[in-house]
Amino acid sequence: MAGKMSVIDIAEALIACPSVTPATGLVFDCLEGMLAPLGFTCHRFVEGEAPDGPVENMFAIRKGPAGTPHFAFAGHLDVVPPGDGWTSAPFAPERRGSGKAELLYGRGAVDMKGSIAAMVAAVADIPSEAGTLSFIITGDEEGPARYGTIALMDRMRELGEIPDLCLVGEPTSVNRLGDMMKIGRRGSLSVWLAVEGVQGHVAYPHLADNPCPKLVAMLAELDGLVLDEGTDWFQPSNLEITDIDVGNPTTNIIPAAARARVSIRFNDLHTGDGLVAMVTQIAQKHGGTARGIVSGEPFLTSPGAFSQVIASAVEAETGIVPEASTSGGTSDARFLKDFCPVIEFGLNNATMHKRDEAVATADLAALVRIYRRIAEAALATQAT
Repeated sequence: MAGKMSVIDIAEALIACPSVTPATGLVFDCLEGMLAPLGFTCHRFVEGEAPDGPVENMFAIRKGPAGTPHFAFAGHLDVVPPGDGWTSAPFAPERRGSGKAELLYGRGAVDMKGSIAAMVAAVADIPSEAGTLSFIITGDEEGPARYGTIALMDRMRELGEIPDLCLVGEPTSVNRLGDMMKIGRRGSLSVWLAVEGVQGHVAYPHLADNPCPKLVAMLAELDGLVLDEGTDWFQPSNLEITDIDVGNPTTNIIPAAARARVSIRFNDLHTGDGLVAMVTQIAQKHGGTARGIVSGEPFLTSPGAFSQVIASAVEAETGIVPEASTSGGTSDARFLKDFCPVIEFGLNNATMHKRDEAVATADLAALVRIYRRIAEAALATQAT
């Protein structure tokens, strides 16, 4: 039973289950085997097809008495590919060092099987009378996320189980455990740009139509944009050119087409559709086309009772007050914010996605205590 396992044991068991995104199977068996003895009903389902699937998801819930609050932990069991050059096997968890210097190595130790282990250990001692607790766990956060948390939310709606508050266990700490929590995230979108031309010999340019100068002019205008100067809680939006390609293997041919891609991370002064429309207009001005995909809109959980619950729990265990931030990339909180207030808090992110990913075992133990405090206080706050 998970209640008799240490957080280190739980983390090691999860790390030992290879689960490169999109994840299915064994790692979910492992988690269910820990949660079911604690009284959780585990709803599991697989959705989607290759190349973005199949993806397994789990919604595990332990219901409290009727009318009591519902607090949710959320996270993902999928991990990025480990790559080469690890000191030890990435899916064979290994502890090195001792005392406060002991580290647990393995892919997912930080992002984010370690946090999920802390969640499981945290709820083991919370009585069901305190309220409803749930786990929203996907196998597709590191990938396209087409069949992950969005599908989970649909299943939760069907079950009629919508949380009052949600904590996502992404690794938000920067220099030490507890120094940052995320109360929002910027939006994210990508736009594929194309300019069609007419292929020809470079010595006879009048018989061709070179798309490259048009694309260069388009990208120059886009790169020169100042989207905004930021807001009280968000840094300035930024547009970055991420790919340029003409597919031309020779030196004496004017290419038939030129393509590029831009990525925009944007704050709450914009919408994804509005930015795609702006880029499309500029592309058309230079004789090109644009196709945009919005992967997430910006959101903010305004500082208040929930952020104070988290700050108080962190301060009680670490002695520091976490900075409330919206920095960094994106996460599945961008979907869960449609359910309820959502905040992210978790481990130090220094080694996430790196080879020899590792977490301090002392941080895992502290995170259990922090998560327990948060869950207990959140349930009590919502109940009053």
